[in-house]
Amino acid sequence: MCGIAGFNFKLSDKEKEFVFNKLNHRGPDEKGLYEDKISLFHTRLSIQDLKNSHQPFFYNDYVIVFNGEIYNHLDLRIKLSDFNFKTKGDTETLLYYFLKYGADGLNEIDGMWSFCIYDKKANKLYLSRDRAGKKPLFYYKKNKKFGFSSELNVFKFLDLSLDEKEIKLYLHSGFLESPYYEIKEINPGSLVEVNLENLEMKEFKYFDIYEVYKEEKIKDEKEAIFLIDKALNKSVKNRIISTDVGFGAFLSGGIDSGLVVAKASEFQKINTYTVKFEDSFDESSLAKLVSQKYNTNHTEIEINTKNLKDEIVDIILGYGKPFFDSSAIPSFYVSREARKYEKVVLNGDGADELFGGYRRYVPLRYSLISFAKLLPKLKANKRSLKMFLYRLKRASKYNGFKRYNVMLNDLFIDEFEFREYDEFINSLDLDEFDKMLYLDFIWNLRYGLLMKMDIATMRNSLEARSPFLSKYFLEIAPRIDKSLKVKKFNTKYILRELAKKYLPDELITAPKRGFEIPLIKWVNEDLNEVIMDYLRYGFYKNFIDSKLVDKIINRKIEIPEERRAKIIYLLFVLEVWAYENCFS
Repeated sequence: MCGIAGFNFKLSDKEKEFVFNKLNHRGPDEKGLYEDKISLFHTRLSIQDLKNSHQPFFYNDYVIVFNGEIYNHLDLRIKLSDFNFKTKGDTETLLYYFLKYGADGLNEIDGMWSFCIYDKKANKLYLSRDRAGKKPLFYYKKNKKFGFSSELNVFKFLDLSLDEKEIKLYLHSGFLESPYYEIKEINPGSLVEVNLENLEMKEFKYFDIYEVYKEEKIKDEKEAIFLIDKALNKSVKNRIISTDVGFGAFLSGGIDSGLVVAKASEFQKINTYTVKFEDSFDESSLAKLVSQKYNTNHTEIEINTKNLKDEIVDIILGYGKPFFDSSAIPSFYVSREARKYEKVVLNGDGADELFGGYRRYVPLRYSLISFAKLLPKLKANKRSLKMFLYRLKRASKYNGFKRYNVMLNDLFIDEFEFREYDEFINSLDLDEFDKMLYLDFIWNLRYGLLMKMDIATMRNSLEARSPFLSKYFLEIAPRIDKSLKVKKFNTKYILRELAKKYLPDELITAPKRGFEIPLIKWVNEDLNEVIMDYLRYGFYKNFIDSKLVDKIINRKIEIPEERRAKIIYLLFVLEVWAYENCFS
């Protein structure tokens, strides 16, 4: 795992030092720089072939900088007998495989990646990301200047301007691609060719999960369980054997991480880590059941918030953009603790978005949203069935993008219109259930959960591997029929059925929870002072009626406490980012 960056113009020594400093946490073990018509930066977290595989890596007229892991690279090498290998690492395999098979060859790779290959002779760059977008890859383009990087903060020495539409998108939905007009992301599942003569960019899609959703569905339960079990076994095995350092696993009280730990334990004894919160739902007892069943070396990490007010701003700024998901806080702390023992951890990310793990999928499975209009007016002040029904009733008032975002986060829904997103959603040739799964994959997973995990782990020089986002799962899960994903009121039905083979009964019957952090307490008590200090800066007033915000803060509008806390935290994160980046 590493940090990469590149620029098509000459950098001063001070600017080079700045780039390396911003990437150092992603790869503190080694750094490398190639300078020609383009400057290519690399910082390395050594996981494979520890003494070799230095980057940038050179072969004839090609130079590569690569962030990620190719888990099946030894299998791919079998097809590369016409190359003479100098290392045992996956960087060299990736370069040769791309040179031999091009964009289509990326479809054969099981891994997570962002990479740049520089073709000196043709004066072109090739930029690519993995299927799900686990590894970020941003690019800067303005006039004749072009750059790319693993992190937004690397670009702060360049001329940047505010993208107001993206800020409005953030306030509406809780996510955005980039707050800067000059910076965008390379899309997951794509390869982009950049002509350095004129900066013309051509995109090639090597994978599109939408097309998989349109394939014929698997409706037989036994067949589905067999395929999932096989994919899980192969995915976990690949992620274990492709490391030359030890590894551990994040273990919650859910079936996703539990299944990963169960499979990993078939190969060797592992270390597991569970986070506990004071004043919050505690799943550590469920996690302990899995640990005991598989005899793992288990560590419970109890998060004490006494230092949170001193660390919260730094946690927020690590994302380089406004990042709304407050579970970034526990993700940061558990990653920091796990890094004391590990360089690599496994997790269960992606299973909910592929197999229907959220409660909001149930009404979509049975086409019940339109009936939610008939529900009486509800008051809901905590996570409960009432809170869920409150959101469902609100969602029934809307269509398209607004409906999606009410069900997802329920923020400033009525203040903005995004008709292009409505048109996009309406154009999807999928039923409402698969449509929600697809949207969660391309939006919630990409801009939220994967970004959260990448920054939380890499800020602490820790690599996170997600078996459920393997090549094998992304080719199978969308084909499994909705009748096997939600059955009656059971979410992730087919995974729960598989889990009966591996996990204690208590986990299988437990509802989906995730990180249920004490956000209401944090907003009202622990972080109240620092939040109100930043809100006085008032950047949000450029986009939202300040009177509306005052009413929300002072409880002059009747909304659930949970929604109020989320909106205040949303604004707080925006203010921290804007203040520290000198936007007014």
